Amino acid sequence: MTEIQVIVLALIQGLTEFLPISSSAHLILPSQLLGWPDQGLAFDVAVHVGSLLAVLVYFRSEVYTMAEHWLRHLARQPHDAEHRRLAWWVILGTIPAGVLGLVFDDFIEQHLRSILVIAITTTVFGLALWWSDAGVRQHKGIAKLTFRDVLVIGFAQALALIPGTSRSGITMTAALALGYQKTDAARFSFLLSIPLILAAGLLKTIELIQQPDLVYWSELIGGTVLSFISAYLCIALFLKWIEKMGFLPFVIYRLVLGGILFVVYFQLG
Repeated sequence: MTEIQVIVLALIQGLTEFLPISSSAHLILPSQLLGWPDQGLAFDVAVHVGSLLAVLVYFRSEVYTMAEHWLRHLARQPHDAEHRRLAWWVILGTIPAGVLGLVFDDFIEQHLRSILVIAITTTVFGLALWWSDAGVRQHKGIAKLTFRDVLVIGFAQALALIPGTSRSGITMTAALALGYQKTDAARFSFLLSIPLILAAGLLKTIELIQQPDLVYWSELIGGTVLSFISAYLCIALFLKWIEKMGFLPFVIYRLVLGGILFVVYFQLG
């Protein structure tokens, strides 16, 4: 990989992991438009590690407190109910995507990774984000999460197994549609990302061990650092600005990106 490829792909991973704009839609463009080769499993692992570190560092206090009171609850020790409950909600919300991912992974890999599918999902779920943001009154905070709401958000997250959907986008869409405030929808979406990014990184690491790539350490270290920095800044700025600007800029961006992917598909066809 060239330095430009490392920089572009690491920044794409870091930014699109948490913005509601679909990482798969962006990762397909460099290869299709510029003819870049696949970056390889080792680089995938590196940029996933960078994204995971970013969300863990940003939410370090909250993650530590959630884990502490969840463990205290299991040990039947005094604990804070709100943090214990939030930890359980993150676990529950992760289960649908984890189970359905194991069941349908091969099918998705073989049949749903086309440019056309990604163009459709980028556009359709962009419109769904617009509807949930503009058409529903958001008044609930994260403390109001219920078992039913978490399941709805969890199954919505499972839809992100379809390329182009956007994991962060669909979970925020579901939370907004259920009446949760923008920052609370984003915050819960980011917390939900932790187990899934960890699982994805572990699976890719296992694949890497089984089918080892030639390791270029400078690329891996550079990719990890850039992914971490871009993901951390993305989370911080997104949570700071989302109440003011809403989701419309991301909706417009998704519609433009979907249009570009449709053009690419029909040109290739």
